[in-house]
Amino acid sequence: MKKIILFMLLAANLVAAPAYAATQTIKVDVNGMVCAFCAQGIEKKLRAMPQTKDVYVNLKRKIVAVELKEGQSVPLDTVKALVNDAGYDVTHIEAVGQTAQEIKAGIGKE
Repeated sequence: MKKIILFMLLAANLVAAPAYAATQTIKVDVNGMVCAFCAQGIEKKLRAMPQTKDVYVNLKRKIVAVELKEGQSVPLDTVKALVNDAGYDVTHIEAVGQTAQEIKAGIGKE
């Protein structure tokens, strides 16, 4: 009987617990981004996507991070195409489980 009650309590906790979606950020290494105007142009294009929550651009490291709104997704190819359309080359692109601010803080520690 104790096992049944324990199982029911555990099941009730799982059902009642809010579902936390992991933060999805698309991290892009960009070649050709050499000035603040370049960075601003890329940031503007990526912020225009309705799925975008935040954008972080590091000109020195040539990194762009696009944090998506909760529950939103964007194919990596779409982000790559936007950066390419802005006139820059994507050398690496990946989805990571960090916020744009966490990426910014991590780069500051390096």
